[in-house]
Amino acid sequence: MDIQSIKNRYDIIGNDPKLVFAINKAIQVAPTDLSILVTGESGVGKEVFARMIHDNSTRKHKKLVSVNCGAIPEGTIESELFGHVKGSFTGADKDRRGYFEEADGGTLFLDEVGELPLSMQVKLLRVLENGEIIPVGSSTSRKINVRVVAATNIDLLAAIRKGHYREDLYYRLNQISIAIPPLRERKEDIVLLFRKFASDVAEKYQMPLLRLDEDAKRYLMDYPWYGNVRELKNITEQIAVVENERVITKEILQNYLSYIPEQKMPVLFRQDSSSTNTITDRELLLKALSMGQMINEMRSEINNLKQIITTMAGHGIAVEDGSNGDPILIDNSNLQTFQHSSIPSFQHPNIDSFSNSQNAEEVEFQDSEIVEDEPMSLEDREKAAIRKALERHHGRRRPAAQELGISERTLYRKIKEYNIEI
Repeated sequence: MDIQSIKNRYDIIGNDPKLVFAINKAIQVAPTDLSILVTGESGVGKEVFARMIHDNSTRKHKKLVSVNCGAIPEGTIESELFGHVKGSFTGADKDRRGYFEEADGGTLFLDEVGELPLSMQVKLLRVLENGEIIPVGSSTSRKINVRVVAATNIDLLAAIRKGHYREDLYYRLNQISIAIPPLRERKEDIVLLFRKFASDVAEKYQMPLLRLDEDAKRYLMDYPWYGNVRELKNITEQIAVVENERVITKEILQNYLSYIPEQKMPVLFRQDSSSTNTITDRELLLKALSMGQMINEMRSEINNLKQIITTMAGHGIAVEDGSNGDPILIDNSNLQTFQHSSIPSFQHPNIDSFSNSQNAEEVEFQDSEIVEDEPMSLEDREKAAIRKALERHHGRRRPAAQELGISERTLYRKIKEYNIEI
């Protein structure tokens, strides 16, 4: 089957080379039983690739079972995946098959596999290696024949370095990797996708078709699209239903795309998309502090010069007068006047002027402290992003997690990890 037929079958729009390469790779590895790890940001269409792999495999006549690992509470995830027997815990009034048994003979799609707790990672690794499951409360293993396709929107290698993910499980899941590019790297596909989504809405609700003017096209292509294809689809549907004007301008788009998150989680911290020409309050603050440091260094030099002159005066040594070149003698009669001469001073910038900005950093100033203009680490940026999202949503975790592009359970774990007070 050719690439265009595949794209038509799965409603994939776009001609970006990275996207075409990912589709090609998925079709080539589909007939095998190798475990596949699909990587990409939230909203790029990882589940579509899982369905594509299953439909083109030898297991296509069996079930494709999809599981969102990030949406299952930690206390019940083992039972959900492997099942349980009657009486194994309170409320277990009958035997229950888990997702692995439901997918026996077919394909199990583990979405957000990076959200699995460490205890479950060990058990999942055992199942993948042995092909056996043990339901909760049972002492008997059961053979299963399942092909696993996993997906994640986090950097698993970074999670391994931090001790949050097992390296052996990563390599067991990642026998074949397929990377789906984010929408902002597929600029030429953005307008095509907008037209497709607008056409679908027009056909469904019997409405006139939307059209973008040139400025609107450029604006769409320059927008970072942190929510990727899912975000573009939602925005297009909103505009098609709400707007009476059928020719969409840049000004209309700005009403729907006015908020650009300045910080995302590590998988979303990308230099190519976060660069900006705007000088932030923090940068202004650091520039002012650098100037203050320079002035304080000048004060130190003047104080050193005073000490030298005081020593020279004690020995009756003449020094040159800078005004006319005539030698003068510093003695006790004029030394006191010199010691109390005015010295440049620097007052730290008023922090209140930055306090109303959402980008203001909490900085503690001390005269003895040297502030270096160093970029924030990814961990610091992650903490700041979480704090700001929680503040904007008044401590409510679910909308904060949606804004950050992570699951609510991941947000809860991050809050505990960084000891963030809500």
